[in-house]
Amino acid sequence: MCRRDDTTVVALADDLSGAAEVAALLGLPARLALRPADLGLSPAPGEAVVVDLDSRYLDEGAAAAAVRAAVRAVRAAGRVSSGAGRDADGNLAEGRAFRAVNSGAGDGGPLWFKKCDSLLRGPVGAEAAAFAEDAEVLVIATALPAARRVVRGGVVLVDGVPLHESAAWRAEERAAPRSVAGALAPLPVTGVPLETVRRGPIALAGRFREVAADGRHPVCDAETDTDLTVIATAAALLGPGVRLLGSGGLAAALGRLLTSRRPTPPSAGTRPPSAVPPSATHAPAAATAGPDAACPDAASGAARAVVPVHDTVPVGTAGRGLLVVAGSAEPVVGEQVGRLVAAGARHVVLAPGQLAGTDTVVLPAPAPGTVTVVSVDGAGGVRAGAARAVVAGLARAVSALPGHPDLVLTGGETARRVLDALGVTTLRPVGEIHHGAVHCTTTDGRSVVTRPGSFGGPDSFVRIAAALRPSQQGVTQ
Repeated sequence: MCRRDDTTVVALADDLSGAAEVAALLGLPARLALRPADLGLSPAPGEAVVVDLDSRYLDEGAAAAAVRAAVRAVRAAGRVSSGAGRDADGNLAEGRAFRAVNSGAGDGGPLWFKKCDSLLRGPVGAEAAAFAEDAEVLVIATALPAARRVVRGGVVLVDGVPLHESAAWRAEERAAPRSVAGALAPLPVTGVPLETVRRGPIALAGRFREVAADGRHPVCDAETDTDLTVIATAAALLGPGVRLLGSGGLAAALGRLLTSRRPTPPSAGTRPPSAVPPSATHAPAAATAGPDAACPDAASGAARAVVPVHDTVPVGTAGRGLLVVAGSAEPVVGEQVGRLVAAGARHVVLAPGQLAGTDTVVLPAPAPGTVTVVSVDGAGGVRAGAARAVVAGLARAVSALPGHPDLVLTGGETARRVLDALGVTTLRPVGEIHHGAVHCTTTDGRSVVTRPGSFGGPDSFVRIAAALRPSQQGVTQ
């Protein structure tokens, strides 16, 4: 394995669906914390602690402060070094730049990862600058090939269209950035083109070192999962002073490094959810890892099945009702709801004005063994500035339901507000049902599946319901 078996990971995310995605993709036993204070709890060797900073909609100052507070929480527990690996002139200390990650000579601190949105939404630059403050170098790779989002020439391409020319930011109040570097301002960065990435991990690590010696941070082009695995491998070669920032694609690459030689079979008597490899859908042509690949088995970029990362709980609880909360405005969600209803689910449609009011909307309680899907009527659009009030009303309605139904929550903001209203502060990831649809459990035993609104095909909700209720012949029978 390219790192020791007792490697611990601390990962920060700006919304809940992204945090859950990272927790599943890292492939380690994981704890997903909804409060930064929980980062002060010491992770066990080989464990990942992922925290949702809930910072996607904060202003830049507050978002940066949230990142710094999380880093301080870990450092206060004495589990991470200051990262001060520079000499008197501010250059990388020569002796640490190429410390072999499999030498067994760790510094006792965790490996740091910062999840950012692959569409660069939120205060990405402010958070990146705060996250880089104590690092020797911050390696950045925001591509997400599984969702057809790649980075070429420093520009995010969505289905081949530059981000700022696509419709991906249609729900945002500001214009999309024209480049990753633009989104990361004020962080000083240098682009690393695809041809450099494809020279292989050792050569790429040398380029990272050169960029860091100039006081800058590398922003890597990537088009495939293999590219991302090479980037993660090269970053690991630089030693404990490196931090990583990227999308779920980079988290998956890191997971491949950490788990390539430590298979974790499910415990007897448990059944993992149906898993789809992160790159099984829309997988682009594989890139060449290069002749100097330092970890051939991990750098191959081959898709791997997502194994459960917390394997001591059953998949679903058929004695509970299942409530699907379709809180995202993404166009594909309407078709996903339609297919679930066609499969037998009950559909409750709520008006935005009703949810944005002060009164709690009363929802019908899902009976045991049934599936109910709740969506917001978007026919008339949602008034500008009212979206968060609508989500808050939806969260109040769900939290008022009796019977503790299992939950499927789409959209990071919806998921976070619902769990906040329920008083849930910690989740244990079980695994992925499909890419981005992460199955977790709460301390009271209910299942919670989170999923970004834009993820999943038309049958996403049907697949999730089937995975949570594998013994049932249909969605509702």
